[in-house]
Amino acid sequence: MDIQVLISNLTNPTLLFFLLGIMATLVKSDLQIPESSSKFISLYLLFAIGFKGGQELSHSTFTAEIGYSLLFGLAMSALIPIYSFFILKRKLSVSDSCAVAAAFGSVSAVTFVAASSYLEAQNITFGGHMVAVMALMEAPAIIVAVMLMDRYDDDAATNRNIWEIARHSLTNGSVLMVIGSLIIGLVADSKQAEGIKPFTTDIFKGFLAIFLLDMGMITARRFGAFRRYGWVVTASPNLIPAINGSLAAILSGLFTQDVGNQTIFGVLAASASYIAVPAAMRLAAPKADPGLYIPVALGVTFPFNITIGLPLYYYLARTF
Repeated sequence: MDIQVLISNLTNPTLLFFLLGIMATLVKSDLQIPESSSKFISLYLLFAIGFKGGQELSHSTFTAEIGYSLLFGLAMSALIPIYSFFILKRKLSVSDSCAVAAAFGSVSAVTFVAASSYLEAQNITFGGHMVAVMALMEAPAIIVAVMLMDRYDDDAATNRNIWEIARHSLTNGSVLMVIGSLIIGLVADSKQAEGIKPFTTDIFKGFLAIFLLDMGMITARRFGAFRRYGWVVTASPNLIPAINGSLAAILSGLFTQDVGNQTIFGVLAASASYIAVPAAMRLAAPKADPGLYIPVALGVTFPFNITIGLPLYYYLARTF
């Protein structure tokens, strides 16, 4: 791996703000981001990335690569929860295994945003259709996890409505914002869209830095919640996503030679959802422990991906 790329990522201001958030919690500082401000910033980031992706799509024609990309994303989202579930079930209950597997199969929009910022720093672009791939990968993992729970948990609710779970996933605020912004960016007049470019582009990194500061504080508060599950469960949020991301970055080279797209595929396969999945699992898996699947995604997988994962997937995308 290129050491310069790794050093560049580790000294990225947005990542340093994330580390500052962790430190602030560890030293018991009273630093905090108001919850209302945090929600606004998260919605802004999703809006900006979705809108810019829609604008990119509006200037391109539908190609075989885009079609294969969408299918590849759906396949990853459906397959990752299956084998993750059987690995985790050796140490965890069926409900907990399904919830964690769903998190691994779904995606983190914030990790996607961090990846886009990372690639921009490397002067690498990626296709606007990758935003659509990200949006499509939210629901399948949740649906597959619920199906596994119904199959292997004898105490699971037999009247669980799979379509209600799917609807709940697709109407989740983060998913709806990304999809809606993507569609608006796709149909919006290009000249009119230039008018909000300063809002969607110029201040993007500043808001990302503040958001990651908040994420750092949340991460540090939740990190110790799952220590009681042992080192195997603690290690899996690094190993499984790293394998998923590495394979996706390499295999996506079969239908795209774009380094940016391959890197994003690695990020999507490796990231773990801590917004859409917890919202869905509260409804679908009430017996699952939120003190496990939320810290797994936010406290381990997220920091791993933005520190080590991004340079790794970028390196693999350039190599294969």
